Amino acid sequence: MLRVVVESAKGIPKKKLGNPDPIAAVVFKGEKKKTKAIDSELNPVWNEVLEFDLKGSPLDASSFIDVIVKDYETIGKDKYIGSAKISLLDLAHGHTKSLPAKNLSLVNEKKQDTGVSFSMFNSYTLVFNDQIRVRVIEGRQLPGNNIKPVVKVNVCGQTHRTRIRRGNNPFFDELDVGYIYDEPAHAIMRKWLLLSDPGDSSSGAKGYLKVSLVIVGTGDEPPTEKRERNEEQDDIESNLLVPAGVTLRLVTLNLKVYRAEDMPQMDDAFVQTVKQVFGGEGDKKNLVDPFLEVSFAGKKLCTKIIEKNANPEWNQLINLQVKFPSMCESIKLTVFDWDRLTRNDVIGTTFLNLTKIASSGGEIEGMVSGEAEVGFLPAFGPCYLNLYGSPREFTGLPDPYEELNSGKGEGVAYRGRVLIELSTQLDGKADRKLDNISSDDILMAQKYQRRRKFSLCAVFHSSCMLQEPGEPIQFEVSIGNYGNKLDSTCMPLASTTQYSCAVFDGNHYYYLPWAGTKPVVILTSFWEDISHRLDSVNIILYIADRLESNLTSLRTAILAKASEARLAEIWLKLINHMIEDLKLEGRSNLTALDVQIKKLRDSAVASIREMAKRLKEEATDVIATLTDIEDWLERLKQLAEEPQNSMPDVVIWMLRGERRVAYARLPANQILYSTYSEQACGKYCGRTQTIFMQYPMDKNKGVKIPVQLRVNMWLGLSAHEKKFNSFSEGTFSVFAEMYENQALVFGKWGTTGLVCRHKFSDVTGKVKLKQERFMPPRAWEWEGEWFVDPERGLLTEADAGHTEFTDEVYQNETRFIGGEWKAAADPFTDVNGQKSQSPGEIECPAGWKWEDDWSFDSNRAVDEKGWEYGVTIPPDDKPKSWGAAEKMYHIHRRKRLLRPRRKITDTKAAPERRDPGEGWEYSSLIGWKFHRNERSSDTFRRRRWRRKMAPSDGIGASAIFRLEGALVNVDEKASKKDAARLFGANTPTVSCNFDRSYMYHLRVYVYQARNLIAMDRDSFSDPYAHVSFLHVSKTTEVIRATLNPTWDQTLIFNDIEIYGDPQTIAHNPPNVVLELYDSDQVGKDEAMGRCTCPPVVKLNLGTVVSPKLLWFPITKKGRNAGEMLVAAELLLKDKSDLPLVPPRRGATLYMVPQGIRPVVQLTAIEVRPTSWPQSPLPVSWWSVGGEVNPPPTSPQLLPKEEMYTPPIVLKVMDHRPFGRKPIVGQCTLSLEEFRCDPYVTNAEDLMACTLLTESECAVIEAYLSLPVLQEEEAVDWWSKFYASVGEHEKCGPYLKKGYDTLKVYEGELEEVPDFQGLTDFCKTFRLQRGKTEDEDDDPSVVGEFKGSFRVYPLSDDPEMPALPRQFRELPESGLKECLVRIYVVRCMDLQPKDNNGMCDPYIKISLGKKTKDDRDDYKPNTLNPEFGRMFELSCFLPRDKDLKIAVYDYDLLTRDEKVGETVIDLENRLLSRFGAYCGLPQSYCISGTNQWRDQLKPSQILENLARLRGIPSPSTSADGSTLSFGGRDYSLLDFEANGVIHQHLGPARERMALHVLSKQGLVPEHVETRTLYSTYQPTLSQGKIQMWVDIFPKSLGLLGPPCHITPRQAKKYFMRAIVWNTTDVILDETSITGENMSDIYVKGWMPGMEEDKQKTDVHYRSLDGDGNFNWRFVFGFDYLPAEQLCLVSRKEHFWNLDQTEFRTPPKLIVQIWDNDKFSLDDYLGTVELDLLHLIPPAKTPEKCSLKMLPGVTGSTPSKQPPPNSLFSQKSVRGWWPCMIEQDRKHILGGKVEMTLEIVEEREVEERPAGKGRDEPNMNPKLDFPNRPDTSFFWFTSPCKTMRFIIWRRFKWIFIGLIVLLLVLLFLGILLYSLPNYISMKIVKPFS
Repeated sequence: MLRVVVESAKGIPKKKLGNPDPIAAVVFKGEKKKTKAIDSELNPVWNEVLEFDLKGSPLDASSFIDVIVKDYETIGKDKYIGSAKISLLDLAHGHTKSLPAKNLSLVNEKKQDTGVSFSMFNSYTLVFNDQIRVRVIEGRQLPGNNIKPVVKVNVCGQTHRTRIRRGNNPFFDELDVGYIYDEPAHAIMRKWLLLSDPGDSSSGAKGYLKVSLVIVGTGDEPPTEKRERNEEQDDIESNLLVPAGVTLRLVTLNLKVYRAEDMPQMDDAFVQTVKQVFGGEGDKKNLVDPFLEVSFAGKKLCTKIIEKNANPEWNQLINLQVKFPSMCESIKLTVFDWDRLTRNDVIGTTFLNLTKIASSGGEIEGMVSGEAEVGFLPAFGPCYLNLYGSPREFTGLPDPYEELNSGKGEGVAYRGRVLIELSTQLDGKADRKLDNISSDDILMAQKYQRRRKFSLCAVFHSSCMLQEPGEPIQFEVSIGNYGNKLDSTCMPLASTTQYSCAVFDGNHYYYLPWAGTKPVVILTSFWEDISHRLDSVNIILYIADRLESNLTSLRTAILAKASEARLAEIWLKLINHMIEDLKLEGRSNLTALDVQIKKLRDSAVASIREMAKRLKEEATDVIATLTDIEDWLERLKQLAEEPQNSMPDVVIWMLRGERRVAYARLPANQILYSTYSEQACGKYCGRTQTIFMQYPMDKNKGVKIPVQLRVNMWLGLSAHEKKFNSFSEGTFSVFAEMYENQALVFGKWGTTGLVCRHKFSDVTGKVKLKQERFMPPRAWEWEGEWFVDPERGLLTEADAGHTEFTDEVYQNETRFIGGEWKAAADPFTDVNGQKSQSPGEIECPAGWKWEDDWSFDSNRAVDEKGWEYGVTIPPDDKPKSWGAAEKMYHIHRRKRLLRPRRKITDTKAAPERRDPGEGWEYSSLIGWKFHRNERSSDTFRRRRWRRKMAPSDGIGASAIFRLEGALVNVDEKASKKDAARLFGANTPTVSCNFDRSYMYHLRVYVYQARNLIAMDRDSFSDPYAHVSFLHVSKTTEVIRATLNPTWDQTLIFNDIEIYGDPQTIAHNPPNVVLELYDSDQVGKDEAMGRCTCPPVVKLNLGTVVSPKLLWFPITKKGRNAGEMLVAAELLLKDKSDLPLVPPRRGATLYMVPQGIRPVVQLTAIEVRPTSWPQSPLPVSWWSVGGEVNPPPTSPQLLPKEEMYTPPIVLKVMDHRPFGRKPIVGQCTLSLEEFRCDPYVTNAEDLMACTLLTESECAVIEAYLSLPVLQEEEAVDWWSKFYASVGEHEKCGPYLKKGYDTLKVYEGELEEVPDFQGLTDFCKTFRLQRGKTEDEDDDPSVVGEFKGSFRVYPLSDDPEMPALPRQFRELPESGLKECLVRIYVVRCMDLQPKDNNGMCDPYIKISLGKKTKDDRDDYKPNTLNPEFGRMFELSCFLPRDKDLKIAVYDYDLLTRDEKVGETVIDLENRLLSRFGAYCGLPQSYCISGTNQWRDQLKPSQILENLARLRGIPSPSTSADGSTLSFGGRDYSLLDFEANGVIHQHLGPARERMALHVLSKQGLVPEHVETRTLYSTYQPTLSQGKIQMWVDIFPKSLGLLGPPCHITPRQAKKYFMRAIVWNTTDVILDETSITGENMSDIYVKGWMPGMEEDKQKTDVHYRSLDGDGNFNWRFVFGFDYLPAEQLCLVSRKEHFWNLDQTEFRTPPKLIVQIWDNDKFSLDDYLGTVELDLLHLIPPAKTPEKCSLKMLPGVTGSTPSKQPPPNSLFSQKSVRGWWPCMIEQDRKHILGGKVEMTLEIVEEREVEERPAGKGRDEPNMNPKLDFPNRPDTSFFWFTSPCKTMRFIIWRRFKWIFIGLIVLLLVLLFLGILLYSLPNYISMKIVKPFS
């Protein structure tokens, strides 16, 4: 496309009267376009865009445009002012996309400068069928609260929209497509758009949208979109596209960076250690060189570096100049450790989120302060920001969690904090980017750093669901830097629990056996008091939690179909709670941001409260209000976010030995105590909460949990410590403890054999302790003396928790090579080779019973006697590997001996009183594995000494907070030597003791699950569940091959011992945790997800409250993985009896009891299957609630309540040899959508699957015998098509004859709303197969199941009559053979596949295993091919249901490319009640173009329709003129009153039936326009295809005749033009003799066939403008009579293989030229004759004038005879004027006399004629023209030249010269002879 922008002109001269009205015109290739006229202006400005369509052709290098400026005249001709010619060479060569032309000089007719300057702008776009791809990535800073933004993209009249997110009215940006096309690669990748209000550009920015925009043109490869790793580091402001008229405001963000604290060690302590060795002072706390980097919108600034300081003070001001509002959401603050040689290490990263510290509630400019104004600019602090990342402890090894320090993922540990302040300055320009903070500001910030002492207590109630036993476990609690055990910079605190070994729970998990002694952790720490902020947060969270709880209750009631009264009651409670809760009272504020946030919260809460009140008064529908209530909840959660939260999170770590394993991070506000109000206390303050800990950087996203904790935590100011007493449970005990260690040497226990151990030490054995060095902390005193108290938590036997156990011992023997085997030095050992007891010495423990005698293990790689053999390799004394075969070189062998035992009693041994001399625990190695009873293999023992402490003043439980600081005074010298002294070794141990435990009875009712994820390759899983509650667990049975298992199982847990007050348990019970696994025969079972269920607690067994089964979500990796129907009840056991045991299923399984299990009723399920997937499928199974393949209408026992209804599972199975039936695919369907009322007749169900039913009536057989009427008219199927699409010029007389049109749909037939997607008779369900490898991927679809279901309840009374069937008629179950006719009309706008921007398309049809294509008949070089092809294929439905129509691009050398394809479901078309198998025409014709082609007559189809609708058959009158159907009477006269009755119409009876059918909503005769899609880009259109499909079951009889849609074939015609004479031709030249003359010849051609230009001979030296020729032009051309166009085929370039077809109107161009031998011929005039609208010629040359030509000034159309078609006239002779333009005026260039004749191809042979005057010179015979003698060429005829040029022109001159010559000769002779004569006369000699 050529786009010309006409801008302006200057200096137009004045007229004599007034100013001119300038108008500009631009002429390009004969096409003229004008601007508007501007009245009375000498310097006009038009700024108009004129566009010229290049019709897909590239711009030619010789192209130019003419610019003409005229003075507009209302009456008469516009007056010429000036013109200019502009070459488009640069545009054509691609040097530029635009060509500005400024201040062009305009010239007049004489090519003189007029003084007028003209400005314009040209741009060139080669337009193909491009695709514009827009990817909307993200939006930011959209104004408004709780909006639901949706992005609409409008390009070239097409609109697309994204999915709706949350919100209401965002504004949208628009982008010029040409701007994108001019970008490199025609793409804008990942750019930000600034959004503005198009109606008000002065309102500024309305947010930002990140998009990628690509224009994909001919053969273009779209650029790949690469997501940058760190997009937040991009310079976003330079990456922003701003619409015109919108300006961004420049603001300065002033960031004051004061100081940081608690920086962790980042550098190696080697130098400090060397200093200490040489007696210097080594400072290991300050091994860090921190500096802060601030980055925002691509800009980065850094503070100064402070070396060797863990608490640096920068006191620097950073000025960031940004454009506001910015699309960058957050300011990134990163603290680095500077390194001199290597790269700087990241200490920690935090973000300042602008959306949380600013609000768009008010305008930036001219903000008016008022009550309603809540908007504010970014502000923050002074306040600390906490840094989180990897664990603090420094090691020289690479940090595996280093990524966390950069802010990627959740940080697992506190890493310090930074004190900053942010303010925003409008329009201010900062002098310096970096400056120092003034001392006044530093002093001002001091008041925000005032610290107060906080106390934290955590009581660990239980630790369960451990996956493996392993090393002993302890837990560490820290807040900020306080309590970190492994950080040497921290102060010692009692922040860790005691080590405990895990015990097996008897089923699957392990737990820590704390029993009644719960470990307690105490921390004191110092932080700023921000209770005024956190109180507000907790109050809002309390309101949100209560609202969420009420909302959940409301949703559950809606799901359970509760009564309207019950719903209204729950809803009213919710609204009343909202109104009651939403009262926020003020608290003191400190910073500017506090004031703004309070104002924002107050206004938001007030508005929600008002809405709640209004809803209470006005609401009528409970369900309709859910959206509003959900919005309130969302807004409350947003309001609860507190940006200025300087209190660090509480971090709990699980440690195995000294290794950190798992963590949990808890916001401090959740456990913070407040004196303000009860609601202001944290949600879990003083309450026991359940915590699922997680692995750091867990790639499996919590598929396995390391441990489940139950912890009670309390955090408060030390001033409020006494308030803790009201929250504490149990009694707190505080002990000092140490361990006495001994080793066995030479049979005696003593301290001499201790290696790396001390006589008295801590629990690890590494820290030396002494009794006398223990001193109680301040305000504490000893209570009693030291005593021995064994640690039972570490004395875990291997059989603990097990009901069955196998003891093992290895028997060892040795020999010399080749010698005899003898007992080894250690004849009996354990698996590690350590000495153990012999089998005879091992006794059966109390409470156990031997099951069998000792035997060797043969299930290993051993010989027949159980021995395995090995060789030692020094320095080892035991073999590393063992083999089963004995060799000569083997010198060691061993045998594994086993003996199983079983537990017979659960009685617990009474605690024994031990003397101080006892209490030892033994171990064979110095390590962790201790046991209570001494064995012969033991070499090490220890015992624990404890001493109790008591507070000096009785202040209750809060006294534990005074246990701060070291318990042991270790001298300075010792501490320097023992630099690695472990934290916590000298702190007191605190525990919470419960005097009494209560026994509970738990029942978990596991009924079923649904929609689980497939874990096996057969598309199913084998699910079972581990059900865990505290320290007990049980496992359900495995249900094989299902995703919707029904367990119907009650798990009973007897005698669960729980410590603590039962009332506390009732208010806050522990959850039942269900972990689902897939059982695998080979390999480990795979996790399928987890769900939790709170139990109903009954403290009084007399209360009759049954738990209700509810659906609980199953989650896996944070995503939904199904639902589980579960209930649980926890019963406190007292003296009364427990409820009855549920009924059993089998020996050990209990079912869900009545009253809890769903109530069932007889339910009918009707199945109407119609098709199965495309595979060898002999079998399909379907199941409901576990029953497989019930009969199609058999009654099932299904739950009454819909929420309990199990889904239908369809399994498609394949019969294989040997009885194998593998699953091909499966599908799970919800029954709820298929429920119906059996007493209400459904019209859709009454409709059968198809109107195609074999009728008793005779099938039409007359097609073969009917005479085919030959039509003389030029009408065909294409006439019908063009008449239907509105192209009437191509349809000929079709419409005048009253013939039918058809319906052309703009889209697919399935998309027409009236036809319901052609799925009215059934639903289509996708069958899936395979394991769900990744939750992001959909499982592979292997086929489809088509069918429908009806579910309705049946009466329990057997005497009730049977209900009517819902599906009256079922489709045939077998395969139906059909003939399919596919009519492909044409394609439009195909995607180019060749380099020339074109395509060589052909059609390929696939149906089942059959394919057909017309590759040999491909259409070359076109994007809009007309195929007109009919393909006929037979198939068996529903097996071959998918018809694929593909368009391919033909390539000679390479593989053909697929342009696109479309798929049609033939089964839907055949079975749809809309009769889509064959469209109904408008009239019933028995011949002609519209001949009836269906197998059944209209009357038969109407009868079938009546029968299937259950109404009487139609009754027709004898003459067929009236018909009664469906209670209505129809008359043929009404239908055909205005119609034309033609000879092709059939009998009246059938016509009448067809008219009635057309009123029944059936599919009419049609052509559908389907979109072609690519396999690789399934959502992008590759073009359109217009087509239709007819389907004919062969069982219905003979088929109707097919439509002939072959494209119209061009007929060969010949145009004979005889040029007789010319006259009045312009005499263009002057001869050497001065005469005006022309050497005339005539040239002629037909447009589009320029290569066949023909010329006459030359009539030389025409002196009067006459020329005589008698010359014949003969032009052969292909003509389409119906379209009245010529078909031209030619190669565009010589290298093209194929010719390209063009259609041009039939015209003849005749030109008169002047022949020049030594220069270019001169053009004298032309006439263009349209052969369809031929200008009638003049009979004589005198009557021939320019007025005959249409559009020429002075011509009067009314006086001219109407033009006629030469094709109808055949021949015409006369004179036509030829026109030439001179000085912008049309003048007569000459007149030509011609005979024009159109001859068809057959006539050419009958009446031949040659070109020119060549043979055969006949029809008519052309004689040589009788030209004047003066007509000759001077160069070839010198004699004639002398005669006709020289003599005729200079005859008298020649005669005069001769006379003169004779006179001169006479005079000469006279003069010569006169003297002699005179002398003779005088002398007279002869006289």
